[in-house]
Amino acid sequence: MSDAGEVDNQGGSDQSGGAPAATGDVALGELLRALNVELDRFSVLFGNAHGLYRTDLNAIVAILDAANRGDPMTPSRLAAALDLSASATTTLLERLESLGHLTREHSKTDRRRVDLDIHDTARQIGNEFHQPLMRELGQVWERFSEDQRRTISEFLTATIEATARARETIEPR
Repeated sequence: MSDAGEVDNQGGSDQSGGAPAATGDVALGELLRALNVELDRFSVLFGNAHGLYRTDLNAIVAILDAANRGDPMTPSRLAAALDLSASATTTLLERLESLGHLTREHSKTDRRRVDLDIHDTARQIGNEFHQPLMRELGQVWERFSEDQRRTISEFLTATIEATARARETIEPR
C-alpha cells in the first residue's frame, strides 16, 4: 500500500485506464456496484438462455444451498429468503415445477411440512451457471496469495453482513 492510499493490485487497473485501484470507501463502493452490475448482467443473460427469470435462478441457488447444508428448503423459508409473498412463491414454484426443475414433497420427518426437492436438471443448470464464471474468476484469483485471499474473504463476508443489515432497515411497501 502506498502513502497515497493506493494498493498494488499486481498490474490490474481501475476502469478509467491504468492507475492502481483506489481503496477509499467511495472507490470500494463504486467497485462493488460495478461488480453487482456485471453479476446481474451475467445472471440475466444466463437466465434468458435457459428461459429462467432472475427470481427463478435465485430460488434454485437458495434451494441448492439449503440442500448442500443438509437443511431442506420449504416454501415458507424460500419466500422469506427471497422476500416474496406467499402467492408469488406459489407462482414461482409452479413455474419451476412445470419446467421440471423441482418437486414439492411431504417431509420424511414431518408429514405436515413440504420440502422442495431440486431435480438433476436444475443442478445441471446451476453447474452451467457457475462454471464459466468460476473459471474466469479462478484465473484472476490465482494472482493472490493465501493471505490476500483471506483478507478478501473477510472483506466480502463483512460486506455481505453489512448489506444484509442495511437491507433490514428498508421498510417494505
